[in-house]
Amino acid sequence: MHPLLLSALIQVESGGNDHARGKHGELGALQIKSIMVRDINRIMGTHYAHAQVTNRAVSIFIAESYFAHYGQHLSDESLARLWQGGPKGLKRSSTRAYGRRVMRELQSMDKSNRIFTETHHFTVR
Repeated sequence: MHPLLLSALIQVESGGNDHARGKHGELGALQIKSIMVRDINRIMGTHYAHAQVTNRAVSIFIAESYFAHYGQHLSDESLARLWQGGPKGLKRSSTRAYGRRVMRELQSMDKSNRIFTETHHFTVR
């Protein structure tokens, strides 16, 4: 998984708003539904409440756990489609546009990150 994939998903899902609320009960920067929290609690043996996903660290834990369980060996675009469409998201053609949108955001972030790194000289002490 690209190190900026979750950042790209956050930008697409909520524009970075940890307290965002979706029209279908999604919460947080990653717009997580309660069914996903229950699924991760079952898989990981955790006890998160849906309301806790407004905490960025909790939402990232849930996303990483979700990808580790359902998204092994998938491309970043496929992971994005899985995020939008659930465990069977890759079978849904409706997730293709979302996957492309996340990839455009990821490429933009990656380019900005490279430009920043190239224009700032860091020294290790």
